[in-house]
Amino acid sequence: MKSLLISLIVPLNLCIFLVIVGAVLALLRRKRLALLSIISGVAWTFIWSLPMTSYIAGGYLENRYPHIPPAEMPTAQAIVVFGGSTANNRANWFEPYTKETRHARIDTADDLFFMHKAPLIIVSGAALEGEVSEAKGMSAQLQNRGIPKENIITESQSTTTRENAFYVDKILKQKGITDVLLVTSALHMPRSMAVMQKLGYHPIAAANPPQIVIPDNIQPYLPDDRALEASRSIIKEYIGLLTYYLRGWI
Repeated sequence: MKSLLISLIVPLNLCIFLVIVGAVLALLRRKRLALLSIISGVAWTFIWSLPMTSYIAGGYLENRYPHIPPAEMPTAQAIVVFGGSTANNRANWFEPYTKETRHARIDTADDLFFMHKAPLIIVSGAALEGEVSEAKGMSAQLQNRGIPKENIITESQSTTTRENAFYVDKILKQKGITDVLLVTSALHMPRSMAVMQKLGYHPIAAANPPQIVIPDNIQPYLPDDRALEASRSIIKEYIGLLTYYLRGWI
């Protein structure tokens, strides 16, 4: 059941589900409900296929904590990086993915460290697949960039944003750290800030650059496959915020 609900976050999946429900209702001679179900599914998918929908709904979340260049960030005791890769770290949701333009969360952490904004980096994230945790992977990449191992702490138990904050909180208390720069994607930052604030911290948001920027060659009111594909991340964040609020986690 949980897997089904998660899959329905994708608008196209929900559309197919509602069309099937509509077909069943039609067989049961519930024509009005059948029509409503089918129209709702198609309309929902169409709305999320429009770049402007992503720009408005996703842009609202991204702009809650605007990106500030690392050079302009204040100093802190530590840099905390929550694991994840919103839209595969692509620079722009509506443009092709390239290694040259991608911007991962460790890129921001790397910049902050070498600009002497904090002497310690805490990377958080369990293994998404395989045996190597996301935190260990980030740590290895940071070390390859010249950051000493002793300046990096890994937290490899967390599988959710709430767990990111929960396990990082233990590390911060053990180290006597209260002042942190929080690094994650701009879209994910509102939920990340909220869970840390719930634990009594006042982190400084060090968001990655915004990804939801409509290029000149994209028509904002015409369906776009990239917009439809990326909508999952936006819907997931809103559902996450609502769920965390209802459970008292934020």
